[in-house]
Amino acid sequence: MKPLIQIENLTKTYGTGPAAFKALRGIDLTINSGEFVAVMGPSGSGKSTLMNLLGCLDTPSSGSYFFQDIQVEKLDADQRSLLRRHALGFIFQGFNLLARTSALENVELPLLYRGHSRKKRRELAYEALKKVGLPDKARNTPAELSGGQQQRVAIARALATSPGTLFADEPTGNLDTRTTQEIMELLNRLNEDQKITILMVTHEDEVASHAARIVTVRDGLIASDMTNKSKNQTLALT
Repeated sequence: MKPLIQIENLTKTYGTGPAAFKALRGIDLTINSGEFVAVMGPSGSGKSTLMNLLGCLDTPSSGSYFFQDIQVEKLDADQRSLLRRHALGFIFQGFNLLARTSALENVELPLLYRGHSRKKRRELAYEALKKVGLPDKARNTPAELSGGQQQRVAIARALATSPGTLFADEPTGNLDTRTTQEIMELLNRLNEDQKITILMVTHEDEVASHAARIVTVRDGLIASDMTNKSKNQTLALT
């Protein structure tokens, strides 16, 4: 079976001449369908740059990136947008919810680009809210929700289009310890029960411990790529 994601010698340079900054210096990485991978590293290590490239939010300076059989670095902006729309979901630290819009309407937003009828959008959005345990909050605005509930709405929005791959950039960065645990348990269920591939950027060891594989980026290179033995032993016992 071919890997879901395969990158070879991927680089990203910002600026030119003496002011050029090499954020990624030549990364090789393979990710298989159904994996839960945490990407760690200190500030400025290149981990967020790597996530942006894998999520088709940016383009590399050189190297190759295959998503399934698609050579991503050769796609134009419109083609990358289509790939994001139909195959990828995104969860961000800041939730990015529309303040005066209900939870249900926030979840509906990515479905607008699919051409679904209003009725179909509502059905899919409500099903996504059910998956994150918030069907009773469909009419609430973000101001009427806790931070954890807002992040659940953001996850529901990412799930509404049924993506096979989720990119999560510091998904618990604005949450307290208890709520962080709840969100990570939800991501684990999505990975284990629905077989959604998850790539998560985090700087917290406790959060990364929920992933089955931990990739550490330092100075624009992969410093380590390890199986999380404690997580995999837990899965083997369930």
